[in-house]
Amino acid sequence: MAAPNDKRTLREHARSQVARARETLRQWENLASAPAQLRNAVRGHVADIAQEEVSGQLVTMRVSELKKTAKGLRLAKLEEAGIATVADVLANSREQLLAIPGVGAQTVDEVKAAAEHFAERSRADTRPRFDPQRRDPRHTRILAHLQAEQTASAAVDDLRETVHRFRERAMPYFAAADRAGSRLAMLFSRRKRRAETLARLDVLTEVNADAETQALQRDLAAALDRARPERWTTDELWRDYERRAASVNTQLARLTGSDVEDAGRAEDFVGADLRQEIETLPLDRSLMRTDLRYYQLFGAKYAIHQRKTIIGDEMGLGKTIQALAAAAHLAANGQRRALVICPASVVPNWLNEIRKHTQLDAFSLHGPDREEEARRWLRRGGVAVTTFNTVDRLESLPQRSKFALVIVDEAHYIKNPNAKRSTAVGAVIGRSKRAVLLSGTPMENRVQEFKSLIGHLRPDLAERVGEGDDVVGAEAFRQTVAPVYLRRNQEDVLTELPEKIEVEEWVQFNAEDEDEYREQVRRRNLMGMRRASSAVPGSAKLERLAELVEDAGEEGQKVIVFSYFLDVLKAVGERIGDRAIGPITGKVAAPKRQAMVDEFARREGPAVILAQIEAGGVGLNIQAASVVVLAEPQWKPSIEQQAVARAHRMGQTRRVQVHRLLGKDGVDERIREVQEHKEILFEHYARHSDAKGSGAMATATAVAAREDDAVPLEQRIIEAERARLGLA
Repeated sequence: MAAPNDKRTLREHARSQVARARETLRQWENLASAPAQLRNAVRGHVADIAQEEVSGQLVTMRVSELKKTAKGLRLAKLEEAGIATVADVLANSREQLLAIPGVGAQTVDEVKAAAEHFAERSRADTRPRFDPQRRDPRHTRILAHLQAEQTASAAVDDLRETVHRFRERAMPYFAAADRAGSRLAMLFSRRKRRAETLARLDVLTEVNADAETQALQRDLAAALDRARPERWTTDELWRDYERRAASVNTQLARLTGSDVEDAGRAEDFVGADLRQEIETLPLDRSLMRTDLRYYQLFGAKYAIHQRKTIIGDEMGLGKTIQALAAAAHLAANGQRRALVICPASVVPNWLNEIRKHTQLDAFSLHGPDREEEARRWLRRGGVAVTTFNTVDRLESLPQRSKFALVIVDEAHYIKNPNAKRSTAVGAVIGRSKRAVLLSGTPMENRVQEFKSLIGHLRPDLAERVGEGDDVVGAEAFRQTVAPVYLRRNQEDVLTELPEKIEVEEWVQFNAEDEDEYREQVRRRNLMGMRRASSAVPGSAKLERLAELVEDAGEEGQKVIVFSYFLDVLKAVGERIGDRAIGPITGKVAAPKRQAMVDEFARREGPAVILAQIEAGGVGLNIQAASVVVLAEPQWKPSIEQQAVARAHRMGQTRRVQVHRLLGKDGVDERIREVQEHKEILFEHYARHSDAKGSGAMATATAVAAREDDAVPLEQRIIEAERARLGLA
């Protein structure tokens, strides 16, 4: 494009072209600086909220509470002088406190230090918990800045190369364009110099006018608009939060550093030297699509560094993404074959998670095309997903096949070392450089089961694990298995997760329930006793369940109902009508299960999804539900925990209410007693470290105390109920 001939017009044209180019670069500088400014604003808003909430706590907290954190404080004279709360201690200067008769310098210094420490610790522990129902304006402001920061950061990454090209093409011509815009500079330039200046102005004009530059200018303007927090409406922000709560909370935790603090406080028994080695290990995340929380980052590094491990994080903490991060790291470094072994019901979920969180190819080695898919996977690399019952029947995986990583999901499925699937999976683990066993319930009944899992990975460590269930030595147990076993709990590392309220709903049998239950006891039919105690047609439990569903619907909440019995789910479905979706049962194909969950999430208004507990309680993410109803107790606490974790997990935005329906004066009471024994065992060995003494374990449940341990537990329960009902 030729420059105008008129001198004044030429100067104006030159100035406008320089201004336009410099404006493009100025907009880029504004955009490039926006993420840091927005992150600082987020930190400021979080700190302000923490200060508000802590200030409210301190004005109601009696000064005597400081004795819990600092023993031996002398507070009587302070309290007599009206220093009643921790806020009073902080509000008064050292000199004002020293002026109180009978209060010495040591007391003032100790009380001041204790109050300041308490306030600082409280501020660090106070985290925003976003509630889409309340929509706290302070939280809306944080969400707006997080949204703006995310979009600005993404735009900076997307536009960086284009801006770099524009700068290289345009900046060499700024000086010439400036000369062309100066009357004096052009007046005293030689003819050749003027010609060169005009030629360079033409180049800058062409750069400004070309399609890429115009697209860049439009993109910068749009990105700067989206980087304004006020640009986002309240509805947009909260809808987005409900859709991707997990990633928003991860973003906030990363910006504020709270995930590092939480992970640092989690008791995982990894020694200081080993921790340093793991934390300094670089993790290549170039093939990941999703950000990791700090504890997840540590878990992925742990799996890579230790080579063969169990990640036993509490359910809902993202064990899947940790395993995939390890697989992505290995693939980025040339080790491209990762194999997932899992229950058939969760194969679709694994395939979805691989595509969602990584750039790795996903292959299903399950179903009629498994052999062809296996050959493609062996050629191309990626993550293949197969099942416990299929892995030893894949002809395309010869015995010499080697793998970079084997991931075993729901690893407690291979706790029995004599089972065929345990042997098959163990053989695959032996052919892999690394293996990660994933299980939120690695020990369901006995320490021996946990020892069996360790034996698949580190036989040398398994030999050091005791044989019995004695609680004494639980801390030593955790220290012994720390090189192979990593577990973190929700309360430690996912502090923003909405609370979980668990309620035991004890229901008294009606006359019909009582008659049916008594008949099943008379027949010595334990399964019949359990079924008769559940939500069968006409039962008191079914009526209570219907009330819970009705109450939840009025509150705008969605419900999951779990039962072991198909006829119970049928009765519930008939009782609540067209609100019901399902049931999800063992016979429902995995893709159809996921379709039911998707329909449940999409449905507006009241909805209830019905699931057989051992089918729907594993591998599905059902965060759309915030009410969980367990129609009857299960023998293993882990089965109930798995079911509840379908809703109470990363990404949940609402408080989760768990209702356990329990029949009064019946087999439900006996099962709860058995559960308490199992929960004590897991609490000491696999969840926490500090032993609570052998007395709790030595105290047998009411059922276990009846008759000889040589008599099967089920038979003892039947005889206990026959005796209670006078049928013995």
